[in-house]
Amino acid sequence: MGKQIRRWLAQIVTLPNPTVLFFLAKTAFAVEEVSKIIKESVESAIGGNAYQHSRVHQWTTTVVEQCLSQLSKLGKPFKYIVTCVIMQKNGAGLQTSSACFWDNTTDGSCAVRWENKSMYCIVSVYGLAI
Repeated sequence: MGKQIRRWLAQIVTLPNPTVLFFLAKTAFAVEEVSKIIKESVESAIGGNAYQHSRVHQWTTTVVEQCLSQLSKLGKPFKYIVTCVIMQKNGAGLQTSSACFWDNTTDGSCAVRWENKSMYCIVSVYGLAI
């Protein structure tokens, strides 16, 4: 029994070879990378604009399309879901919730809250491994 436990523990602490580590790094959902894409997309679409109700639809569409375009260029094996909410800063509250049934070892998510003087923009990206 002692030998079996030692053999099992040795298997747990043995790191994969460098090729496997490289593959995992290239195919993992990288929150920092996704967060950067979101921030750049929001800045590009909205930038320093003040809230205008008539432009919200255009802004949200542009943000999600730019995010999807940049995410697909990463070449990672994911299907992406991108949501964008723009809300005027007027003292009103906003509560949102989401739930996912997925594989925590391969799938991931990232949410970014961006704001300026007149609005909030909340973008969520879900990456589902394929």
